[in-house]
This record gives sequence, C-alpha cells and structure tokens, in this order.
Amino acid sequence: MKKKDFYFELPQSQIAQHPVEPRDNSRLLRLNRQTGEISHFKFYDLCDILAPGDCLILNDSRVFPARLYGKNDKTGGSIEYLLLNQVKKDIWEIICRPAKKARIGENFSFLGGLKSEILEILEDGKRLVKFDYDGNFYDILNKVGQIPLPPYIFEKLEDSERYQTIYSREIGSVAAPTAGLHFTQNMFERLKIKGVGVGYVTLHVGLGTFRPVKVDDIEKHIMHAENYYLPKKTADLINQTRKNGKRVFSVGTTSCRTLESVYMKNKCICEDIGSTDIFIYPGFKFNVVDCLVTNFHLPESTLIMLVSAFAGYNNTMRAYKTAVREKYRFFSFGDAMVIV
Repeated sequence: MKKKDFYFELPQSQIAQHPVEPRDNSRLLRLNRQTGEISHFKFYDLCDILAPGDCLILNDSRVFPARLYGKNDKTGGSIEYLLLNQVKKDIWEIICRPAKKARIGENFSFLGGLKSEILEILEDGKRLVKFDYDGNFYDILNKVGQIPLPPYIFEKLEDSERYQTIYSREIGSVAAPTAGLHFTQNMFERLKIKGVGVGYVTLHVGLGTFRPVKVDDIEKHIMHAENYYLPKKTADLINQTRKNGKRVFSVGTTSCRTLESVYMKNKCICEDIGSTDIFIYPGFKFNVVDCLVTNFHLPESTLIMLVSAFAGYNNTMRAYKTAVREKYRFFSFGDAMVIV
C-alpha cells in the first residue's frame, strides 16, 4: 500500500489544543470491525462496553521533561535538545536544533549546572551526547526541562500532569501514550466492581512511534526501536483471560505493539523485556489483541496504519471520515475510538 492511501482531510479547528475536563468526558466512537457499524458514546461508557472477565492492558510509561534549551559554551548560540534514549548512565541519544551548530566536540550548557558534549553524529541527524552534572540527573531535568508537547499543540498547557496518564509511573517516554489520558480513578473503580482485569506493560514512547513515513511504499518504512517490559503478572492476566474465552483490550497502539512483539518473539505471552521496532500495517496477523482503544491519529502516520491493520482499511478510513463529519477532536488531546 502507498502512504497516500492513509491521507484524510482534517480541518485545523478539529486538532485539539487542550484536554477535556473531566478526562472521561471525551467522546468515544465505537467501531465494530466485523460489521463496520459505527456508534457514538462518551469515554466513560467504555465501562459498559467491557464485559466481566475481559481485561484492559495499559502502558504505564511516564513522560519526562525531555526538552532542554541551552547555550554554546564558545559562541553563546542557542541550542534545543530533545532527549530520546539513554544509551548509558550519562550518555543520551538526542535530536537538536539547529543541528548544524552541534558538531562533534562542541560543548553546551543548560540551567541547573547541566553541561553536555557532542560525542557522535548518528543517522538522521541525531546526536550522541555526554552530560556532566552534580546531583541526580532526573531531579535536574524536573527543574529545568520541559515536557515536549507535539508540534501541532500551540496553546500552553497549564498543568503538565494533563499530559500524563493517571497511572503513569515508569519514567522514560518523550510523548504520552495518549489513549490512556481519558481514564479516571472512578472508571477504574467501576471496572473493578464489574470484574474487568487491569494489567500494565511499559513501552517508552520514542521517535519510533512518531517518526513520519517518508517513503511512498509503506513496506519500506523503518521504525526506530523502543524499549518495553511485560511483567509476569500482566502475562498471567492475559493468558487467563484468553483461557476463559474473554477479550483482551489494548489501550493504545504502544500497548498493542508491545503485546504483539512479545508474542512474535516467544510464540506466547510471557514475562519479557527487550526492544521492538515492529511496524504494523494492513496484512498483519494479530495474535493477542481482541479490541483496541485508541485516539484519532495523524494522516499518513504509522499509527493510522496500525489501526487500519486491526480494524480493516475500509472500516478505518470510513470511521475517520465519520469522525471528521461529526466534529470529533483529533490527536493527543482529542477524542477516542474503541474497535471491537
């Protein structure tokens, strides 16, 4: 398939600039992937769509303040870092702007006494840098770094916790697993009473999830690897759910990629830690996920391609067309859909 096959028109006014309050009052489009039927709900109605014995699998990764602004030690020129991946204790893979000013050996200083040296220039213009500092690195980041909101969000976010899920705990993502932003504690309490299992995986969202597809033939697109962990407790929950003939709901494309990656690697669901560069597009065979909760994604992105693989291409594009017509809110702070 071609990249252009996943394009759709979206008015600028439907790109959500701020989250809905309360979280679970977002709209929810339900798509039946067998019949193509579309229906409309509120997100809190997901509790009624799930049945006793089903399970929800969520990504508990937490976004860290990965954006830094600093100065060149020699010239005083400005630099912007976006931290992507911790390679070793003080060595990180980053992207930076302006990249042409970040040559090997250049030194930059940031607030909080944080300093860095460019060690290596990697593919796609990324850099490998070594940080020097006194104290705890993440404590410094929390004081001087900024949460890296997506470029299509122009309005200031007053409360940075609104770009975190309420269950986030494992620090490591540069972007939120946004399908989970809609959940509230009240919803989890309702699900517990109903007998719905809840389990967690960790996939640290990096450049791989959001890197744009630049090739016309989507099969030639290469994903960057992202680190994941599937604990034994979650594996046991999934296996028991499937043994009982109930459904596994993946919350978000990152949870979905984690589950399917573990299965492909081990031919079963079990405790596992590793990295994945899995790229899911139409034609992929799903082995674990029965239902998918997800937001509405960018045109021509790997995320809409994953949704199309799960729901069917025609169903997906028709659902997106419906969402545009019905004035759903799109992208990170937008509304959600559940595919059953």
